[in-house]
Amino acid sequence: MAASKPVESQSGSGFPRWQLALLVGTPIVLGVGAVYLWKRNKTKDTPGKSNGERTTPEGSANPVQGQGVTHLENSPLDRAQGAKNKGNKYFKAGKYEQAIQCYTEAIGLCPRDNQTDLSTFYQNRAAAYEQQMKWTEVVQDCTQAVVINPRYIKALFRRAKALERLDNKKECLEDVTAVCILEAFQNQQSMLLADKVLKLLGKEKAKDQYKNRDPLMPSPQFIKSYFSSFTDDIISQPLQKGEKKDEDKDNEGEAAEVTESSGYLKAKQYMEEENYDKIISECTKEVESGGKYTAEALLLRATFYLLIGNATGAQPDLDRVINMEDANVKLRANALIKRGSMYMQQQQPMMSTQDFNMAAEIDTRNADVYHHRGQLKILLDQVEEAVRDFDECILLRPDSALAQAQKGFALYRQAYTGNSQSQVQTAMDGFEDIIRRFPKCAEGYALYAQALTDQQQFGKADQMYNKCIYLEPDNATTYVHKGLLQLQWKQDLDRGLDFISRAIEIDNKCDFAYETMGTIEVQRGNLEKAIDMFNKAINLAKSEMEMAHLYSLCDAAYAQTEVARKYGLKPPTL
Repeated sequence: MAASKPVESQSGSGFPRWQLALLVGTPIVLGVGAVYLWKRNKTKDTPGKSNGERTTPEGSANPVQGQGVTHLENSPLDRAQGAKNKGNKYFKAGKYEQAIQCYTEAIGLCPRDNQTDLSTFYQNRAAAYEQQMKWTEVVQDCTQAVVINPRYIKALFRRAKALERLDNKKECLEDVTAVCILEAFQNQQSMLLADKVLKLLGKEKAKDQYKNRDPLMPSPQFIKSYFSSFTDDIISQPLQKGEKKDEDKDNEGEAAEVTESSGYLKAKQYMEEENYDKIISECTKEVESGGKYTAEALLLRATFYLLIGNATGAQPDLDRVINMEDANVKLRANALIKRGSMYMQQQQPMMSTQDFNMAAEIDTRNADVYHHRGQLKILLDQVEEAVRDFDECILLRPDSALAQAQKGFALYRQAYTGNSQSQVQTAMDGFEDIIRRFPKCAEGYALYAQALTDQQQFGKADQMYNKCIYLEPDNATTYVHKGLLQLQWKQDLDRGLDFISRAIEIDNKCDFAYETMGTIEVQRGNLEKAIDMFNKAINLAKSEMEMAHLYSLCDAAYAQTEVARKYGLKPPTL
C-alpha cells in the first residue's frame, strides 16, 4: 500500500490528530479546525492569558486608558467597587453566598455606562456560582459579561466549562474556540477542553451515523492495494488451473465461466474482473448451500464486509472460520489477522494482540502474521518488537519488499524518537539500500520520502514521491503527500492544492484527499469549503474511529464559523 497515510502511533507527538496537519513556514501551522494549533516563533504575552486555573474573581476593574478623573467619595461607582471588594474577601474565605450578595449589590449600584466594571462584577458573581456548582447561573452571568464585553476571556472560558457541565457541547465548543483564538493558542488548559469536547462530539455523531450508513465499496485501487499486503492469503490468489472451463478467452475476449455452480468460484472470477459489488452475494450463495468452499467463502465475504466498513457483518464470519479446526490453517490465520486488524480499528489493542499471537501459534511460518503484527506494534509504539516481527517475515520471505520497507521505517522511527543522529543516518542509509534492492517497491520510496521530509531534505523527498507516481500512477495518496510537501517545502499553496485535486480526480473515494483539502481550506479561512470537504470524507470513512475523527474536524471548522459570526474572531490564515 504505497504512499499510505503517515504512520501514527498511539502516543504520537503528544498532540491529538485534529491538531496535526501541516507545517508551513511562519506562523508554524500544526493543526486544524476551531482550535488548530499555531504558534509564532516569538511568543508574545497575550492580554488575559493565564496558564493556571481561572477560578478567582477579578481583583479590580480593568483600568480605562486615559481616565484620570477621581470619583467623589460615595459615588455610585465607588460604592459598587466597595461592594465588589467586600465580595472578593468573602470569596477568598470560601463564603460564597455572602460573596454573591455583595456582587449582586455591586451590579445594582454600578452605573450602566461603566461597562468594563459591570462586566467584571457579573464575571465575579459567576465565579462564586461556579464554586457552588450552580452551572445555569454561571452561564447566565457569564453571558451578561460577554454581552457587555464580547472578548472577555475569563467569562468566555468560565461559560465554556459550565456549558460542558450542562452537556451543551456545541456552545461549549464555540466559547472555548473563541478563548483559544483570543489567547493565540498559548494556554494548554483551554486547548485541552477544546480537544476533549471535540472528541466527545465526534464519538457521539459517529456512533449513530456509522451504524446507519450505507455500505460503500472502496475504489479498485484501494482494494488491490489492500490485497497486495498479503502473500499467504488463499482467497486473494487467482483462480487455479482447472477451476475454469478452459484457459482461453472466447471470441469476444471475455473470461470463460467457472467449471461448476459454485458461488465462491464465481466470486473469485468477479474479483479478477474487478466486479467487486457482486462478491458478497455470491459468497452468501456458497455459504447457504454448504458448498465445499464454505470456509473460503466466509473469509472472502468477511474481507469485503471489512472493506465496505461493515465490521458487524464481518465478525461472525471471521469467528466461524477461526473456529473451524478442520479448515486450512492459512485460512484460519488470515481470519485472525483480519479480526486482529478490525479490533485495532475499534481501539481494542489487547484483543488485537491476542489474535495476532494466536495466528503466530497456529501458523508459525506464515509471513503475513509477522508482517501485519509488525505494523500493529508500530501503532502501539513497540518499535523494537515491530522490528523483530519484520525480521521474522523477511526470514520467511526474503523477497518481501513491503516488509523490508516497513522495517526500515520502524528503524528510522526508533532512531528519530531516540534523538540519535548517528542511528538516524544509519536508518537513512538503510532506505537507500532498500530502494536499490527493491527498485519497483513504491512503498519503499514513499516511506523514505516521509523520513526525508522529517529531516527537511525536501528536494530528495520530492524525487522519491515522483518515483512512487511513476510506479503507481493511480495511487491517489501519493499525490496528497506530494501536495503537502509543496506546502512545507516551498509554501506553494496553489501547487499543493493542485496535487491534492489531482488525487481526487484519480480516486474520488480517497477520504485522505478530502480530509487534507479540508484541513488546508480551514487554514486559508475558507470554512464553508472546508466543511464540505470534511463531510465528503465522513461519507467515505472506513471505520467508526475514523469517522469520529472527521466529525471532530468538521465540528471544529463549524465552530469557527460561529465564532467569526458572533464575535468577529478569526485565527491567522495562510
